Amino acid sequence: MCGIVGYVGGRNAASIILEGLKRLEYRGYDSAGIAMIQGSAITVVKKAGRVEELIKAASKVSLAGTVGIGHTRWATHGGVSDINAHPHLSSDGKFALIHNGVIENYSQIKAFLLGKGFTFRSETDTEVLCNLIAYHYGKESAGRNGQEPFLESVRKALRHVEGTYGIAVLCVDFPGEIVAARKASPLILGVGDGEFIVASDASAIVSQTRNVVYLKDGELVHISAKGFAISTLGQLDVSPVVDRIDWSVEVASMDGYAHFMEKEIFEQPQALENTMRGRFSEDSSTALFGGLNMTPAEFRQIDRFLFCACGSAWHACLVAEHLFERFARVPVEADYASEFRYRNAPLDPQTLFFVISQSGETIDTLAALREAKRKGFRVLAISNVVGSSIAREADGGIYQHVGPEVGVASTKAFTSQLLLASMMALYVARMRDMSFNDGADYVGALKSAPDLVRRALAQAPHIRAVAKRYAQHSDFLFLGRLSLFPIALEGALKLKEISYIHAEGYPAAEMKHGPIALVGEGCPSVFFAPRGEIFNKIVSSMQEIKARKGPVIAIATEGCELPAGLADELITIPDCHEAVLPIIATIPVQLLSYYIAVERGCDVDKPRNLAKSVTVE
Repeated sequence: MCGIVGYVGGRNAASIILEGLKRLEYRGYDSAGIAMIQGSAITVVKKAGRVEELIKAASKVSLAGTVGIGHTRWATHGGVSDINAHPHLSSDGKFALIHNGVIENYSQIKAFLLGKGFTFRSETDTEVLCNLIAYHYGKESAGRNGQEPFLESVRKALRHVEGTYGIAVLCVDFPGEIVAARKASPLILGVGDGEFIVASDASAIVSQTRNVVYLKDGELVHISAKGFAISTLGQLDVSPVVDRIDWSVEVASMDGYAHFMEKEIFEQPQALENTMRGRFSEDSSTALFGGLNMTPAEFRQIDRFLFCACGSAWHACLVAEHLFERFARVPVEADYASEFRYRNAPLDPQTLFFVISQSGETIDTLAALREAKRKGFRVLAISNVVGSSIAREADGGIYQHVGPEVGVASTKAFTSQLLLASMMALYVARMRDMSFNDGADYVGALKSAPDLVRRALAQAPHIRAVAKRYAQHSDFLFLGRLSLFPIALEGALKLKEISYIHAEGYPAAEMKHGPIALVGEGCPSVFFAPRGEIFNKIVSSMQEIKARKGPVIAIATEGCELPAGLADELITIPDCHEAVLPIIATIPVQLLSYYIAVERGCDVDKPRNLAKSVTVE
C-alpha cells in the first residue's frame, strides 16, 4: 500500500526520487523518507506527514549522489512517527531498506537477532528485515564463496521471511547498487539509457522512461549503472521481458481540476468509450473480448459464475450478479475476496471465477485467484493495469483501458467495471437464449452510455448546491433496489471515504427492518427512484422516511413523477436501459460525495487512513 522509488544512474538521484514520491503519495502518505549513500555512510532523511514535509527536510541536507531509495508509508506495524518512517537502517549502519508489505514472523526473527546483539530503534517489521540482511551479510562476507555478498545476503534473509514484501536495499560496501525483490507486493523496474528506476507503481517511472520490466513473485533484481540481472530466491537466472507503458505522465496530471477525483469523475465519458472500443460484433448484437481464452462452447458449459473482489470492485461484482441472472439466466454469487480465500465453500465443478481489481495487485483478490486456481477452477480477471500480478496470473481477462486512476476513491475505474460486467452479461446471454433483436437493443444501450453520463454530469452545479445544504450532517442512508442496491452501497462508501461522514447503504425495502431507527431530521436518506415496476414500492419507502421527519434526496429518472413535497431535493438522471442504469446512477452519488467533502474541507485525493492499492492483508 506504500510507495517505493529507487534510482541508479548518472543523474542526481534525490530529485528523481522525490519527484517519484510525489507521484506515489496517493498510495500511502502518513510518512516519507529518502536514503542515499554518501561516502562511507548512508544518509537518511525521513518525516512523518506528507511528502512535502520530507522535501522541506531534505532541502536542509546535502543529498548529492546518483544512487538512492525513497518511500511513502501507510502504517501497519508501529504508529506514525519519524522513527517508524522508512528507510530503516541496520544497527551496524551498513544497510538501508524500504519495504511494502507485512513480515508475519518478524517477532520471532527479532528475538533471534536481539540474541545476536542487534539493536532496534523502531516498532516496525521492516527494521527487523533490514537487520536480518545485515546478519546474513556478516556470514556471507566471512565466507565469500565466490558469490556477491550483497545480493546473497538479501536472498538468504528473504528465505526466512513469512509474509509479503516489495523491498529495495542499499549497502555501503556496494555504493553503486540496489537490490530489490518482491512477493505479493508490486515492483516494477524502469529501464532507461544508462539508468534504472525501481518502483511500486508505474506513475513514478513514466516521467523518466516508459520501458519497464514487471517483476514476478520470488524474483530479485540486482541493479547498477552498468545493467541489471534478475534471479529467483532459488538462484535461477531469469530472462527479463521489457514491456512498454502506453500512457504518458501528462495523463496523471490534474489539468486544471481542483482534485484528481474531480478530473476522473469528468473523464468518465471518454473512459467508457475507451473501455468498449472494438468490443462489439460487426452486426452490433453482442460483445466481443479477445483475451478470455475460452471458446463459446466452453462458456456454454458453465453452470455458475463466482465474482470476487474488494471495496468498490465488490460492488461491481454485485451489479454483475444482478445483470448475469437477469439477462443470461445463470446463477451467480458475489463474494468478498478476503472471505472466499478462508472459506471452504462447496463449488460446482462447472463454476467460472471472475476477479475484479483496478490495480491488479489487491492482495486479497490475488489470494482468492490463487486459491481458485489451486482447486482447479478457471479464473478470468477484469483489471486496469497491464502487467499486474492478477493480469499475469489469471487464465484470461479484460483490460479496462481507462488510464491511470490517481484519486483514492475509485470513480472512472468503477464505472468501467460496471460497463464490462454489463458487456459480459450480454456476451453470455447471447450464447444462451437472448435473441438477436434483444442483443441489438442491449448493444445500443451500451453505446449510449458515454452520452448519458455526459448528461448526468451536467447536473453537477445543482448537485453542488445540494451538497452545500447537507454537508454538515453526520449520518446518511443510501437506499436502492435490484441493480441499484450495490450503487447505494457505493454511494455510502464514497461518502465515508472522502468526507468521513457515517453512511450506510441498504436495499430500500430493508430500511424498515432496523435502519429506520436512525431516521430523523439529522439523517438524510438518498433514494434511487428509477422508472420501472418497483417505482411505487420505492415511493412507499420514501413516504415512511418523510413520516419520521427524515430529509429525502431523490435520484430519479427523467419523467418519473414523485408525489408533491415527498423529496426535499430532486436530482434527475436520463431514462435508460437496465443494462446501463447502474452506471448512470453512480454519477450523482460520486458528485454528491465529492462536493460534500470539498465543502467540509477534506483532502479529497488523500483521505485519512486510506491508500489506493491495498497490498497488505
